[in-house]
Amino acid sequence: MLDPESVVTYFARKVPDGWFTGTPRVQMDGDEILCVGELPVEATVPAFRESTRDERMAIAAEAEGRFGRKVSWGVEHGGGLTLFTSLGAPVMTRLRLPERAVLDTLVDAGVARSRSEALAWCVKLVGRHQAEWLTDLREALVSVEKVRAEGPTLG
Repeated sequence: MLDPESVVTYFARKVPDGWFTGTPRVQMDGDEILCVGELPVEATVPAFRESTRDERMAIAAEAEGRFGRKVSWGVEHGGGLTLFTSLGAPVMTRLRLPERAVLDTLVDAGVARSRSEALAWCVKLVGRHQAEWLTDLREALVSVEKVRAEGPTLG
């Protein structure tokens, strides 16, 4: 299992001074590592993206080899978030008629172009409106992992 602290430390060490105001925020799952930093006020997103491209790609290539996950980059600037690259991982699910009807309503209303996009929209909405609960849940999972690691093993 990948230690999240080692990933955070890696990016804090590798990202050059001056790219961001402060330490970049690192998020990860089983498929991807996302490194997001806040740009200085005077910077522009397109200029930053272009001027750092080669170095970001080199850092990402090294991190992908080290951690076994794709690396994506993004910036926060002027209150907005811009992702330069981001992995779109397919997720298979089985939905019953009532759940499919929700997705179809979003498609029919033009909120989404497809059921897949509608499902992503729903997930974002839950994430936005239940952020505190999701944070509590993630923290609880860290505790569960710690207790598991300290427990008995087979063998």
